[in-house]
Amino acid sequence: MNSRIENLSKELTKNNLDSALITSKSNFYYLSHYYTDPHERVIGVYVSNKIDPVLIVPKMEVEDAKACGWSGDIISYYDHEDPWQLFHDYLSKHKKVPQSIALEHDHMTLERFEAIKRILPTTSIFNAKEILANLRVVKSKQEYTLLKQAAKLADFGVETGVNAIAEGVTELELIAKIEYELKKQGVQEMSFNTMALTGTKTASPHGTPTNKKITPGDLVLFDLGVIYEGYCSDITRTVAFQSITDEQRIIYDTVLAAEKNAIDVSILNTPVGKVDKAAREIIEKAGYGEFFTHRVGHGLGIETHEYPSMHGNNEIPLKPGMCYTIEPGIYVPNTGGVRIEDMIFMTDKGAEILTSYPKDLQIVE
Repeated sequence: MNSRIENLSKELTKNNLDSALITSKSNFYYLSHYYTDPHERVIGVYVSNKIDPVLIVPKMEVEDAKACGWSGDIISYYDHEDPWQLFHDYLSKHKKVPQSIALEHDHMTLERFEAIKRILPTTSIFNAKEILANLRVVKSKQEYTLLKQAAKLADFGVETGVNAIAEGVTELELIAKIEYELKKQGVQEMSFNTMALTGTKTASPHGTPTNKKITPGDLVLFDLGVIYEGYCSDITRTVAFQSITDEQRIIYDTVLAAEKNAIDVSILNTPVGKVDKAAREIIEKAGYGEFFTHRVGHGLGIETHEYPSMHGNNEIPLKPGMCYTIEPGIYVPNTGGVRIEDMIFMTDKGAEILTSYPKDLQIVE
């Protein structure tokens, strides 16, 4: 039994639960060390205090799972077979039908939930979300190393995008250049859809890149990340093309000051909410409070957005091993937007900034 499964088993016992079935892509990888995209197929790790851990995977992935180090039992199935019935048959064979089972309520579809209720009609169902979030929130030294390398590749992605800026180049062309160069570096997958926004479109925090061309005076915002050996990075930088207005410069300087203030208060045992408030107070004092429309950041690891949520009401204290983003922004319609984002890793000595691409205002010629 690997240490992560052992820790989950201990947490189940603490919560008076005797089993868990983990089916999300991220938590499946966390527990099994096997990274896969199942598409519509069922995957799962079954952890119980009655039997050894069991993996559920499509028949075609059995050897891949073993190659990643899984040495326990595997319930495998062909596409024409019902994996839930095979899971039921396995438990019945071992005479170990659980009294209680924890599921990921935020991931479980209604169809799958009903299938589990059908095969385990007498089993009580509970939510595994908090248990898993608490296990994953503190990263190991190995996870730190992977996150740091993912951050380095994100820096390279932004650098590539900035270097590709030229009059007439489209947002989608910028993205194509970034992802092409990252593929050449060995990156197989981006951690989310790469964002490159120009001009007044930067005023949309989650804008959609198009064939819009860069013109002089545009702000250009990049938000991107990669997946490196299962771990995500996330960085945002905003630059100006050829010139910048006085108001846009004020907005930029305000966001930069807000990010710095949030990083400065990232001290061990500081409540997460204080980090959000540290950025927000700078932006509000500058008169742009209504244009900072999201939390200051989010946890980061196997998923781009994970525990903890860095909002102003979160009282969870910062602990060594936490990885999160700080990404304040100001978004003014018809004027433009600025966001600056870094990955932060909390060590026993304080906050380490993993992303390092320069943040001083750049006017690209």
